[in-house]
Amino acid sequence: MGEFLAAFRKNRTKIWVGAVTLLLVFYLVVSFQRSVLLLLDSNPAAKAIGAAYLVLPAIGAWAMIRELLFGARTEQMAKVLEAEGGLPVDELPRTPAGRIVRSAADQEFEKYKAEAEAAPGDWRSWFRLSCAYDAAGDRKRARASMRDAVKLFRGQVPA
Repeated sequence: MGEFLAAFRKNRTKIWVGAVTLLLVFYLVVSFQRSVLLLLDSNPAAKAIGAAYLVLPAIGAWAMIRELLFGARTEQMAKVLEAEGGLPVDELPRTPAGRIVRSAADQEFEKYKAEAEAAPGDWRSWFRLSCAYDAAGDRKRARASMRDAVKLFRGQVPA
């Protein structure tokens, strides 16, 4: 039982991602089925609603695939950095509630920002900058920096 719990804790995020993905796939299949049923109806209004409703599963599938690929590529980059010993070490002080102290994160952020500015073509520096943005609480910029890191990792030039 102890081994099972250890394996669960180690893969907890992947398990939740899999569960949410399965629920989303179920929703997309049901949405697609309902849109087909509406398209087969003889009422023109039902056909129009069915055609409009057909767009939702397509957008949902696209978004799901995009996010899963983003997560897989991020994990792949993290494994490379870990093997190289280049992952940022989380030694930031925390509040009693477990949150990172903002001033310490902001101070650490400046170091990674300077590194990314010095090596704009290195995906490793953008990955670490993304982690610094995340620690500082700026999730929007963290995702943007990680997307740039993914593009550089794949040999593309970010916009």
